Order: sequence, then C-alpha cells, then structure tokens
Amino acid sequence: MKSTLKLLGLLVISTMIFSCNSSRRSSSKSSLTGWNFNDPSYGNYVKGDFKDVNTPSGMVHIEGGTFTMGLVQDDVMFDWNTTPKQMHVRSFFMDEAEVTNSEYSLFMQYTKDVFPPSDPQFKHIYPSVLPDTLVWRKGLGNTNLLSESYLRHPAYSDYPVVGVTWIQANQYCKWRTNAVNLKILMDKGVITNIFKEDSLEFRGRNNFDTDVYLTDPYVLFDGDSTIYKKGIPVPRKKGEPKPEKGAFTGRQVTSSDGILSQKFRLPTETEWEYAAKAIFENREYNNIRGRKKYAWSGKYTRNRSRSKRGDQLANFKQGKGNYSGIAGWSNDGADIPNAVRSYPPNAFGLYDMSGNVAEWVSDVYRPLVDSEANDFNYFRGNIYTKKLIDENGKVVIVDDSEVEIDTLVNGSIVPKALPGTIKYIPITKDDTYMRRNYSFADNSDLNDGDKKSTKDFDADKDQRVPRMYDSPIRPEAERDTLGNIISNLEYDKKRRTTLISNKTRVYKGGSWADREYWLDPAQRRYFPEYISTNFIGFRCATDKVGPMVRDQKKTATPRYSYSRR
Repeated sequence: MKSTLKLLGLLVISTMIFSCNSSRRSSSKSSLTGWNFNDPSYGNYVKGDFKDVNTPSGMVHIEGGTFTMGLVQDDVMFDWNTTPKQMHVRSFFMDEAEVTNSEYSLFMQYTKDVFPPSDPQFKHIYPSVLPDTLVWRKGLGNTNLLSESYLRHPAYSDYPVVGVTWIQANQYCKWRTNAVNLKILMDKGVITNIFKEDSLEFRGRNNFDTDVYLTDPYVLFDGDSTIYKKGIPVPRKKGEPKPEKGAFTGRQVTSSDGILSQKFRLPTETEWEYAAKAIFENREYNNIRGRKKYAWSGKYTRNRSRSKRGDQLANFKQGKGNYSGIAGWSNDGADIPNAVRSYPPNAFGLYDMSGNVAEWVSDVYRPLVDSEANDFNYFRGNIYTKKLIDENGKVVIVDDSEVEIDTLVNGSIVPKALPGTIKYIPITKDDTYMRRNYSFADNSDLNDGDKKSTKDFDADKDQRVPRMYDSPIRPEAERDTLGNIISNLEYDKKRRTTLISNKTRVYKGGSWADREYWLDPAQRRYFPEYISTNFIGFRCATDKVGPMVRDQKKTATPRYSYSRR
C-alpha cells in the first residue's frame, strides 16, 4: 500500500513538473509560427513574461465593477449636476491617502536640483511647482502663521499638501512616474545609481524621463553610455565573443517587458467616486443592500465603537464657528487638515475619502455627465497628441535653451514642456481620417453643445455656430427645402457670466472647511485649473494591466476590519 502511494505521489509530482516545463516552453515559443521568442537564432524577437503586477508603493487595488454614479440623497443645493447614472469602472490602483507635504517636498527639492532657478533658462520651472502658501491668509483672521509653517514645518509633514493647482498636481504625477521607473532601473542594475556618480551630470536636458528612455535610452545623460550596466539577459550566438569587463550586457528594457511602472495620473471623477463609495461592502452576492451616503457604511458621521464612541469619522466643519468640537471633547481632532490616516479607512482601504481635504480629479467640468455617450470608464478631458518628428525622422526632445513658457490667466508662468522630455503636438485631421472612435485632438467639450467652449464665451461668435449661453430671439429660422438655415439667427444681447470652460476642473469630496453635506462622494464642484485653495489636495491613481480580479474567492457579504489606524 505504501509503495503504491509513493508511486502515485511520484506520478503527480512528475506530471506537475512536466506541465510547468511545457507551459514555460510554450510561453517562449510562438504557438502560431513555431518561432522562439528571445532567441538569437530567431532574431531575438521580444516577448515579456507577465506576472500579476504588485500593488505600487502607497497604493491599494480597486477592483472594478458597476455602480450608480451621482446623487442618491436629497439635492438641497438644487444644482442638478449629479443626476444618477449607471457606470462601469475598470480596475485600477489608487493612493490610500492624499499626497502629503513631505512627499510633495521631495518633488520640490528634486526639481530645484535638476532645474536650478539660478540658471536663466530654468528660472520659471522651480517656482511653477511651489504651492501657494498664502492661501492660508484671511483678511479678518489670525492665520498667517500657517502660511509660514504648514508646508515646510516637520510638525505638518504627514498632513495633506494644499495650495496646489490642478496643473501642479499633474506635474507631480508625471514626476512620480519618472522617479518610480528610475528607481526600478537602478534596483535592477540597468542604470547605475546616478546620485552616487559625482561625474554624472543629470541636470536640465539630462534629467531622466521614462518616455525618452523607451524611445532612445542613449539620448539620456548627454549620451553617456557608461551609466548602463546590465540589461535584460540575451543569449549569445555561437562564436560571439564575450563582452568586455564592465561593458553593458543584454538589451535595454522595453515596455514589452512589463518591468516599468504604468504612468501615474489624477483619478477620473468616475474612478474617484467609485473608490470612495466602496459599495461592495453593501452587497450580498450580486445585489446592493441599500444606498451609501458616505465613504463608510451607515448614515451617521459619528463612530459607534465602544472605545471611540461619539468621535467623528471624518474631519469637517460641524457648524458655524465649530471646526473641531468643544475643548476636552475634540470629536474630529482637527480644526485644519489633519495628518493622513487619522480616521478609519473605507472598505477599499482608502483614507479620507470623506473630509480632511477635497481632491482634484482629472475631468473637465460640465454640469451633466454624458452617460449616453459612454458608460464605460467615463472621462471628459481627452486631448490626443503625438510625438513631434523632425525632418530627419527623429523624435524631438526639448533642449535646455528651448523651454517654452505659458502665462496663465492669473499671471502664473508655467513651462509647456520640461527640458529632456519629448515634445508632443496635437493630432491632425490626417491622423483621424476615417476613424470612427474619435475625430479630433481636443475632446474636452465633446457633445456639450458648445464646440468653441472658451473663457471668452460672451465674445461675438459666428452666427452659424450654436450658442450655449445666448438664446435666439426668434423660435424658428428660415430654412430651404432641404432644411438648411438660410437666414442668420438673432440672439439676445444680455450679458452672462460663467466659470465653466475647458480649463475648469472637477474636485470631489468634503474638506475640513466644508459642512457635512459635502461629505457625500457623489457631490461635485469645480474650480479653474490654475486656482489653488487651502482645502483642496490630491492623490494619484494608475492603471492596472492584466486581469480585472486579483482574488477569485467570492463571499456573500464582504468583511473588512477597521483595525488599520
């Protein structure tokens, strides 16, 4: 009997080994042509080895699904901009907390080192990333001390950064992508540790950029190839001499290898709301058991646990002149933004999705979310671009002396593109010829009835273009037999004002300065992308590649512990 069991065990083990080996062989060979991937005998054509990606540092996995986006409670403001609609969201990763002062300070310090403001060609770059600390000043308030201390004092290092515009939040996301990928390449030994190389100049145009590395690695660092140590191993052909000692071996990393991180970005409005609501904790099998008003389960803002009973579950303004409760019973623990992770997370493991600071999302604001146009990963604000190619067929990279600046409406100066990055231009009609999915580069005002959406909305416009803000005097226009208008419409002359344009961005969530009403994740407000406040911060998101679901196990009712504090 024992010998039989041993024989069965050996058979099972050998079968497993054979299946593993066969799967490895099949993965390294084209099943349709029989060619070997990553083999010099077959041209060394690349096929990466994909494994489910690890959760990026500081982030949590948000499993996608369907949910009801928009208002599910009373609309006491009567602005009708959160009409409920059903949406689907793809799986993604999201920061478990807002970007803090210390994390943003790292970005500031790096920018100052790489683009020193003392150099005339870089003088506008470092100031463009500095948060506006003067947002703390009040004409009738003693808050100037916060202007001096909130950003840089170590007491506030773990507090969410504020005073950042939507534009600055996007600059941080781009820098974070490069910083993470630079560390990946240094950890794998592809690139030497550039911070230890005294002779290496990586300022200005020599700044590391992920897109440039993937386009042509040897353009980086002023063409100094000695920084590259070892790449992806490549088998040598028979008779090929061994590389010299210290020479670069293998090949450079490509996007097909799946090694580099996906780009960090601001979450879309749909993603942010989906992640904040975390409705899966309110489900039983595939049914939703009731609606959620806040990021946590339940209809009250106070903690019901025995040890924390009565404490607020978020940081918000509880009444006129009441930002934190009575002394001795500071029931939300803060009168300005509090340190991140000071309150229990929601079911996804995300902190401060209700309260503390509101957060920028990537969308251009419009009063209505057009779910009829797209109910799959909805986003408004796509601007499609392409790499600029010179007359020699090479990708154009911004040089130190070619930094173009843009002056914003409020007078701030920002660079259009940083030195050492690829220059992008909007796609043209030739690029969209006979396409069905998109027709032009800027889709910010797609389907909103205002083809020429602009901050100069009250300027004289072509009479033939439909107007969003000016009503025609006559209800009917003269038309020919084919239905074409043969006379110009007359519009009223009433002067109107609006803050809504293609430069207006959505921000979500309540803040320390907001009343309870704004804690509902469905609420949406907007500001121009160049405006900063003392109550808006941000967090990053990034796409998840591969399977939508990480854990195939299903439970009728999810369980989540609030022990993480």
